[in-house]
Amino acid sequence: MDKGKILVVEDESIVAKDITKSLKKMGYTVTATVNSGPKAIDEIENLKPDLVLMDIMLKGKVTGIEVAEEIKNRFRIPVIFLTAYADDKTLSKAKITEPYGYIIKPFKEKELNTTIETTLYKHQKDEEVRKERDMYSSVIENKETKDSIFVRADYRLNKIDFDDIFYVEALKDYVVINTSDNSYTTHSTMKEMVRILPKKDFVRIHRSFIVNINKIYSIKYPDLVLEEKMKVLPIGGLYRKELYSRLNLV
Repeated sequence: MDKGKILVVEDESIVAKDITKSLKKMGYTVTATVNSGPKAIDEIENLKPDLVLMDIMLKGKVTGIEVAEEIKNRFRIPVIFLTAYADDKTLSKAKITEPYGYIIKPFKEKELNTTIETTLYKHQKDEEVRKERDMYSSVIENKETKDSIFVRADYRLNKIDFDDIFYVEALKDYVVINTSDNSYTTHSTMKEMVRILPKKDFVRIHRSFIVNINKIYSIKYPDLVLEEKMKVLPIGGLYRKELYSRLNLV
């Protein structure tokens, strides 16, 4: 089974052959092996690999670090640096390109495989988060004219009307959006949800909770009760003043 497509950028032919042999043995497809930065960019445009193994110290006018910087700016493809130099100066320059990892030459196949598998997995998750944030950003830009959001959960996009949301709860790297008859767990943050939800209808009452003001049934500090669900939520001391200022008190 093909585990992924990899472009090898290495100007030492013997090393390039060894890497290619190891990658094929591990089940990866090597789209090409090139020995310069310009060739690497051409191959990325034509073959669209899943990952690039890049020698930091390429010979010629363009260094591996410079090529990685261009890959970062133009493509969303992860780069792993191959290097025989682990000195602080070289690595400091390389950090600017935000590589997914480093492999010190001479490498071991197990190390190479582990680094690649970890990188591909992390990049997949990063892309999922980016797509969700792009979706949220689109909602934010148009939220004044929107009355709903689409939430990615259970491998699909679910439309949720703002009026149907009772409360949002933080759950580590996720949030749970609770409606009258369902709940949706999605990868986001409370800060992002505060930005997305209409301010006139929603207020944060605790570091772990945002509520729909229109769904509040009663308040007796330090607790708040939501109508229909009769769900009791805590009110954080830092959020009490903001909550009370948003209510029509008589």
